[in-house]
Amino acid sequence: MTRRSATRLAATGVALIAATSLLASCAGEGSGGDEAKGGGSDTLTIDWATYNPLSMVIKDQGWLEDELKEDGVKVEWVQSAGSNKANEGLRAGALDVGSTAGSAALLNRSNGSPIKVIGIADQPEWSAIVTRSDSSIKTAADLKGKKIAATKGTDPYFFLLQALGSADLKPSDVTVENLQHADGRQALDGKSVDAWAGLDPIMGAAEADGDELRIRNVDYNTYDTLAATESFIKDSPETAQTVLDTYEYARQWASKNPEKVVDIVARDAAIDPDVAKKVIDERINLDVSVVPGEDQTKVLSNVGQFLVDSGDVPDADTVKKGLDSLLDPTFAEKADADNIKGE
Repeated sequence: MTRRSATRLAATGVALIAATSLLASCAGEGSGGDEAKGGGSDTLTIDWATYNPLSMVIKDQGWLEDELKEDGVKVEWVQSAGSNKANEGLRAGALDVGSTAGSAALLNRSNGSPIKVIGIADQPEWSAIVTRSDSSIKTAADLKGKKIAATKGTDPYFFLLQALGSADLKPSDVTVENLQHADGRQALDGKSVDAWAGLDPIMGAAEADGDELRIRNVDYNTYDTLAATESFIKDSPETAQTVLDTYEYARQWASKNPEKVVDIVARDAAIDPDVAKKVIDERINLDVSVVPGEDQTKVLSNVGQFLVDSGDVPDADTVKKGLDSLLDPTFAEKADADNIKGE
């Protein structure tokens, strides 16, 4: 028996057990029934995002399609414009697996969204407070009274909250314009806001055009995570395992083919190849463990209080319960790039 066959046999057993439990408990379960809109066992609905380079590589190379077609599973790709959009898709059941910052996943889990983080895509420094080159903003304290573009429910928004906190400022000390990432850059360059909580690679393009990354702190950035709906995990464990195996394969492929990664990111994100290379080389660490665990728990514990202070989560106990139930390393711990045929 091959390793892949053994994995499928074990996963089938898990699926049968999960199906039995689901039949016993599905009535009234707290997801409100929206998850039924998802792809189902014969379709994997997964996102790609310009802030997740490996997702673009996997989509471009067609590895998931090749691996799942023998199981009769179709792959549907959906673009997520930000973590907030990925989480909206997961919450509505329109996505099975989505690319989301750890902070955004924690926010949604704490507020009752039935999702789990099943893997880690990369460790980025993908956010900073961006200003025009002639701005008087030099430090976090200078943000007081300013108008700042940010996409609520995403890492740049939580970066902003942490930056404000470092200067003993509260969210009420600034005016937040809730704009999607690309619109935030346009608002900054159009001078309708004073600063923008930016996200790469859009932020990299803005920097190349003369805007400045004025406030940076890698510790304010949470990991790029792969979140999945609980129903997908229960109903399609074999497909979930294939997703994690593929991400491991893509990580290894990316380390051997850096030029191809740059070309894919530049094309799909519609940015200059030099910008894509700078973002990937300087602000994204792909050489991280795919297994969610202690490192993510540590950084998300630091973010938790800001979720409460901003009013996005009712209290600290709710955040703790969300964090305690957020990570599911089951599939990542078994992730094996050798299960993917690839090139």
